[in-house]
Amino acid sequence: MHVVFRESHGLDETAMPFDPGQDPAKMIVLSFSDSDLGAFAAGWQRSAGRLPSLRLCNVVALKHPLSVDTYIERTASGAKAILVRLIGGEAYWPYGLASLRDLAQRRGIALAVLPGDGRPDAALEAYSTVPRSTLKRLGELCDSGGAVASQAALAQLALAGGLYAPPVIGEKTVPACGLYMPGSGVVASVHGVRRVAVVFYRSYLTSADLAPVDALINGFQVAGFDAYGIFVPSLKAAGAGAYVAALLGEAAHVAVINATAFSAKGADGVTPLDGPGCPVFQVALSTARRRDWVAASRGLSPADLAMHVVLPEVDGRIFAGIASFKSPGRRDPDLQFSRFAHRADAGRVAAIVARVQAWVSLAETEVARQQIAIVLSTYPGRAYQMAHAVGLDALASTEAVLADLATAGYACESTDLAQGLQTQVLNWPLSAYHAALAALPTAMQDDLASVWGNAMDDPACRDGMFHFNALQLGQVTVALQPERGRPERRSDSYHDLSATPRHGFVAFYLWLRAQGCQAMVHMGAHGTLEWLPGKSVALSAECWPEVLTGAMPVIYPFIVSDPGEAAQAKRRIGAVTLGHLPPPLAEADLPEGLARLEQLLDEYANAVGLDTARRNRLVVQIRDEAAALGLLDDLAIPAAASGIEAMVAIDRFVCDLKESRFGTALHVYGRGECGDSERQGLLDALAGVRVAPGPSGSPYRGRSDVMPTGRNLYSVDPRAVPSRNAQAQGVRLAEEVIRKHLQDHGDYPSALVVDLWGSATMRTAGEDFAMALHLAGLAPRWDDGSDRVSGFEVVPLLLLGRPRIDV
Repeated sequence: MHVVFRESHGLDETAMPFDPGQDPAKMIVLSFSDSDLGAFAAGWQRSAGRLPSLRLCNVVALKHPLSVDTYIERTASGAKAILVRLIGGEAYWPYGLASLRDLAQRRGIALAVLPGDGRPDAALEAYSTVPRSTLKRLGELCDSGGAVASQAALAQLALAGGLYAPPVIGEKTVPACGLYMPGSGVVASVHGVRRVAVVFYRSYLTSADLAPVDALINGFQVAGFDAYGIFVPSLKAAGAGAYVAALLGEAAHVAVINATAFSAKGADGVTPLDGPGCPVFQVALSTARRRDWVAASRGLSPADLAMHVVLPEVDGRIFAGIASFKSPGRRDPDLQFSRFAHRADAGRVAAIVARVQAWVSLAETEVARQQIAIVLSTYPGRAYQMAHAVGLDALASTEAVLADLATAGYACESTDLAQGLQTQVLNWPLSAYHAALAALPTAMQDDLASVWGNAMDDPACRDGMFHFNALQLGQVTVALQPERGRPERRSDSYHDLSATPRHGFVAFYLWLRAQGCQAMVHMGAHGTLEWLPGKSVALSAECWPEVLTGAMPVIYPFIVSDPGEAAQAKRRIGAVTLGHLPPPLAEADLPEGLARLEQLLDEYANAVGLDTARRNRLVVQIRDEAAALGLLDDLAIPAAASGIEAMVAIDRFVCDLKESRFGTALHVYGRGECGDSERQGLLDALAGVRVAPGPSGSPYRGRSDVMPTGRNLYSVDPRAVPSRNAQAQGVRLAEEVIRKHLQDHGDYPSALVVDLWGSATMRTAGEDFAMALHLAGLAPRWDDGSDRVSGFEVVPLLLLGRPRIDV
């Protein structure tokens, strides 16, 4: 596979000294959560000035000890009551907790310290100076959430500090799950025929942080849909999944929009959103500021990428884009607090609505009227490899698909594609291209002109017309993808994320859209569209892949053993990637050293954008592995070459080698062992209905679970955790934990708790899990073919050299 090499900055945070600049107040609320603080701001404002003065501050701003000291001296020392809400226990903010307890004991301040996740935490609560009954009531109100409950919590805090607070009138509880409409709030029922459900977190409702939710619902309503909201604590919370599934089952839905994070798949492989059978679209509510997104090529922070993109792919969701960013609002002069909240981006919301609308339109258009394009790659552009695809006979597959479409009721003709695509062309006037080009952002028009000059000088433009190698076969247009750059530099530019596409390439996709193409099927791995310049994920209106495809549904038959490159298409052009079998028994094994290098490159591809430290370690390991195999000399990679330069050359070599391993008996899509499921997957996608997700891997390397193919590929493999590289890092982490404990306590730890988070495990490929295993004296075993964990072995104490630790 080809991995993405790029530098990125601006989306990560580090702890630095910071002064919030707040004057003293009677009450202070500190929380890790912007939602928490937003709810308390709404509660205080609801009191209309009848509560004592209040300051709100995010604990993240006070992570540095100097920040804590400054805040206590300037602000907290004048308080009568302080409430702290934390996730992660006392280890998350030990200096701050100790300093506040000391202040409270010295000054007689009412201090309440509570866990922010609703789970009892005796160690945290022990920092409090208020009675247990007060702490319990505060916890109940905070966990309930909402403006009324937050006002009541502030009133309770005021009373604990010896201050006056009037009674709080209003419903103090918000249902765990429910229906929502902008302007009305929680509603009892919804109505409509073209229903679109927007699923979001209850915390957005309780903190009055609903801007992106309102924007999405309103956007779909303006587009003619009967849109409404469903709020849940999470899709895996007790009772929430059943509630959502029942609600979605009450009436037909044309689409489901999910604004919650993570995968919602249960042990049975089903999610609460599957019931309607319509496509489920994932949207990202970024935790970064918009200016950071604009400046960064990555698009999303590692945490956002993991939570809002990678893990939801396991459920088969289509990534629809980014809906909002977080930024501070205007500073409230009374609270001396700038609320950090979601700000909807009108342009991105419109793009999401357009993408969903295109899929719904596809579903609502009868088969006999659909307009479809099937696009075949030209890489590597040799005459004997026209319509090249890895492991797939793209010409025979296209002919098979045309036959299947005709059987399904499409009006499409059969012809000799190999002959027709070389000799026949379809034309588009240069004037029409200029008109379409004028709708692109000015910066992109200027970029195109500066790199490629005048459109009439493009090799595909003759006699005032663009000429495309394409056939019109009834409802279906079959075409060869044009060159993105210069033919003589095809190999170098194929995956170049900085190379502007030439006029002929741009014209081709604008032409497809101008012809009213409702869906594009790209036949086989892989084309160049998803490798054009732009952000890695969460694209903008100035990213070439989005500009050229617009909202058009993309359906992409893809070899099931190459998830990394399939992910590129899923995340950059919103493709439904339908896995197909590799050629039957045609894939010869790589030599052991090269197989290890291939696995490291695949792991690198998964680490990009998720974990910078892990990515950098892998760069070093890949270079070392290549050196041990003699590849650095064979590929003439100089010792002074940067890690990225070396990686590009090594990756190109391994990719070429992998592609050469297939014999002449290439797979034909929709035929063979999994022919029925592959055929049905394509027909379902063209019908605009949900395609079930499926894992990726080689069925000839012990991955029988990838069959039946024809499902929507995802790249995360829970059975590959920990990876070999993560295991090595986990061992180092475990040894450091033990060394520190020996240094501090003079003995080995007898028991440790390791809290594993799904997103962190995915970002690091299981480093924390590997650490826990090594602490317990266990080591994973891997299957040499698939690199999946096949079991664990108990390390003998003689080899371990220390006691086992209870984890």
